Amino acid sequence: MFSRSPVQRRRAVLAVLLAVSLVLLTIYFSEPVGGGLHAIQRGAGEALSPLEEGASRAFKPFSDLAGWVGDVADAKKQNKQLKTEVKGLRGQLAELATDKREAEQLRSLTKVSGNLPKDAKTVTARVIAHSPTVWYSTIQIDKGRNDGLRVNQPVITAGGLAGKVVATTGGTARVALITDASSAVSAEVMPNGVSGIVKPEIGGKDLILDFIPKGAHLHRGQVVVTSGFRSGELQSLFPRAIPIGRVGAVNQDQLENYQRVRVKPYADLREIDFVQVVTDNGSASTVAGVGRP
Repeated sequence: MFSRSPVQRRRAVLAVLLAVSLVLLTIYFSEPVGGGLHAIQRGAGEALSPLEEGASRAFKPFSDLAGWVGDVADAKKQNKQLKTEVKGLRGQLAELATDKREAEQLRSLTKVSGNLPKDAKTVTARVIAHSPTVWYSTIQIDKGRNDGLRVNQPVITAGGLAGKVVATTGGTARVALITDASSAVSAEVMPNGVSGIVKPEIGGKDLILDFIPKGAHLHRGQVVVTSGFRSGELQSLFPRAIPIGRVGAVNQDQLENYQRVRVKPYADLREIDFVQVVTDNGSASTVAGVGRP
């Protein structure tokens, strides 16, 4: 009698186990719940339950650690994504804020230029540099001689008068603001029509309207504009009716025949982004209805 090979024996055992399993499954599903196989299953479950629970407790720290590592990796990935999104949103917010400020300045600048004579000509320029002084007495703009700019041409900005051109190159120009120590602008107070000279306040942020007759009755809030005087061939550098500021405190010096008026400028000279250079003053204009733009 020939002995079976190991492979044949394993196959025979597998066939027997499969047959026994089928028989047991058939009996298990055909017998009632209180049957013998069901009782054996319940007993085995109760016997092995402590072992299963112990194994679960023993391996729980490892499963928790694996879960924590996975959560940390996901959190780091999400944090990196959120930082990228926040950085992008901050950039967009800054760009929107800049665009909004520039749009507001351009709208206000358009209102100021509306006070110029209809035949006046202007060139719009962007400010590219501020002087490093406390009062920002000069600015640099991105237009110059090639754009028709010349020395002593008046410059306006959002709010009102900004200053005048004092130097030019082919593509840039330097503007001395009305807060510059060399600035002096002939002006008048509306609606009185009282004339004087607007100069920078030494050591302050406001302007001074000087040489106002003592008899002139001025009060806070009155509008100060450029007078744009003309006497024969002699005329002011600045067109008439460009807003400068509002009357503040009035100082009547008893030793002089004039009173000195503090003027708060309309233009925010520290936050200028755009200006218009008046390359041609045009014809004379009236100041009816002039007010803050």
